[in-house]
Amino acid sequence: MNDFGNMQRMFSDIQKNLEKAMKELEGMSVVGEAGGGMVKVVANGKRDILKVELDPELMKTQDKEMVEDLVAAAVNNALGKAEKMATDHLGASAGGLLSMLPGFKFGGIS
Repeated sequence: MNDFGNMQRMFSDIQKNLEKAMKELEGMSVVGEAGGGMVKVVANGKRDILKVELDPELMKTQDKEMVEDLVAAAVNNALGKAEKMATDHLGASAGGLLSMLPGFKFGGIS
């Protein structure tokens, strides 16, 4: 029974660490870029888009479709980085235990 109690305590500690890490992700951010840095998108660790920056030169173009494509690419780049950051941060908070579960992904965080 002692082993079961230790296991419960261990899982409780992991849960507390994960809850703390989830809150920390809101304050962490990444920058996604496209067009050689002409479009920059900032996202937090919970995959919320916080900011979009467009180079003033890009705004002079008449190619609306190109600008839309660059914004989409920068958003996708930022979200990919945010997911990796979240996976790494949460995985470390769980002491590596959750990474041993096959098919377990942190990508569904919101």
